[in-house]
Amino acid sequence: MSLWSDFKAFAFKGNVLDLAVAIVIGAAFTKIVTTLAEAVILPLVSKLIPTGSYATWTPGGIKLGLLIAAIVEFFVIAFALFLAVTWLKRRAKL
Repeated sequence: MSLWSDFKAFAFKGNVLDLAVAIVIGAAFTKIVTTLAEAVILPLVSKLIPTGSYATWTPGGIKLGLLIAAIVEFFVIAFALFLAVTWLKRRAKL
């Protein structure tokens, strides 16, 4: 078989196409959850921080506000994925 034939056989298998779709949907889902964290959750966190903004909070020169933002985004994404996977597992059992 030629290199092109081998590549077509690999690229158009169901698993590869499913993976490509999953990556695209995952990227879109990540964008939604990141926006939720940045637009809704982090502004609420900013009200608890002394400077009033998580992005500019730098106690001792350490950009602690950005670390807090990354941690909050991680937990929001992880929780959203947990809910999605749990929902999908329940639907698969029906």
